[in-house]
Amino acid sequence: MPSTEFPRPGVTADVILFTLSRGTLRVLLVRRRNPPHRGRWALPGGFVEIDEPLEDAARRELREETGVAVKALEQLYTFGDPRRDPRSRVITVAYFALIDSERLRLRPASDAADASWHPVFRLPRLAFDHREIVGVALRRLRAKLAYSTVGFHLLPERFTLTELQRVYEIILRRRLDKRNFRRSVLSLNLLRPASGSRKNGAHRPARLYSFRRSRTMILEGQII
Repeated sequence: MPSTEFPRPGVTADVILFTLSRGTLRVLLVRRRNPPHRGRWALPGGFVEIDEPLEDAARRELREETGVAVKALEQLYTFGDPRRDPRSRVITVAYFALIDSERLRLRPASDAADASWHPVFRLPRLAFDHREIVGVALRRLRAKLAYSTVGFHLLPERFTLTELQRVYEIILRRRLDKRNFRRSVLSLNLLRPASGSRKNGAHRPARLYSFRRSRTMILEGQII
């Protein structure tokens, strides 16, 4: 029989969902219905049930609070500052993903009074240590740009290099040199030429590309 001599911390699972919308990087937040921090925005998440795997808890809380179901979540980090939750000693395991928000309809429920997408660089006051968690997730996302097919989740099946560069610039929040970007991204061997072209204004039609499926599968464990 397990000993009950030592106090047991609570465990929660929180989810950071990023999307690109209206020209900016956004994160999905819920407005808390209950204390602590009632009325404040927070990441979707909640307590892990005693017989529940961590990732299952993250998926369940996300679905219950926002109506969103995701296929793949990546474990980000474990946050365990003893003072992060005023109720008791609570450790949270954070998961994150990148998603196309245009295909989603948010349905806040459970203990969430509302759910909406917020600009990452203009966040409202967040509950708990959730601003710190978003910051860690953003750093992970930016690091992945160098080696993964992160744009696969944000672009149509066929896209121009200009559209791909814009995704990188929004996430990095800085302008990139067009020539250097194209040389670098093509050297990764993540893309293949696609049929057709796309005309943008008075400029000549731009070549279309798509992600190499075989390369995408190889990197699946690293894709956001």
